Amino acid sequence: MRVELSAVTKGKRGSALPQTTLAYETGTAVLARAETAQRPSVLGLIASGRMRPDTGIVRIDGDVDPAALRDRVALVDAPVVNDPAPDVTVTGVVMEELMFAGLPGSRRDAALTLRQLDLTDQGRTSMADLEPGVRIRLLTELAILRDDVEGLVIVAPDRHGGDPLDWWRTARDLAARGFAVLVIAGDASAAAIGAEGMLARLDGDPQPGSTPTEEATR
Repeated sequence: MRVELSAVTKGKRGSALPQTTLAYETGTAVLARAETAQRPSVLGLIASGRMRPDTGIVRIDGDVDPAALRDRVALVDAPVVNDPAPDVTVTGVVMEELMFAGLPGSRRDAALTLRQLDLTDQGRTSMADLEPGVRIRLLTELAILRDDVEGLVIVAPDRHGGDPLDWWRTARDLAARGFAVLVIAGDASAAAIGAEGMLARLDGDPQPGSTPTEEATR
């Protein structure tokens, strides 16, 4: 699967999203830089087929098909759009996501899922108190339980703090497992991830399933 955004904008004179061109595809993790409070969510909605751009084109496998894009790409943790309420427990989030995936969603099923993810001890933790890297790993693992999901758009994971390399490793791992991954974050995170990638290359340890920053939106 390949998703391409070509010169997309949103808002008057691109106020909500300036002209942006990027692509993400199966087996790669791409970081798109987006600053301001609104732009990461707007870009995430457009890149996952949940919002139409005012100008430009979004294609999936060469076709303009928003319905297919929505079915095949999961939007993860977009502020205000679909991020879990801060006071909901991890178990509550897992139960809800299991039901969205068409799976049994009892408390027992949630406990089993958390055990499989080695997160049994986090069941009673509120989402607001969950360590940022663990939060993104949990939400992405729950998203890919849906049968048709082939890609993920992860929105502003850096807003939770923590080390950006934690959620970037999660993105790379998902890419290595055959998913298309787009992460939308700010300049500081992009700089940290870029430095880590340079160190890996200098050490002679290439990073599979990852690509450099694709596009900056400011």
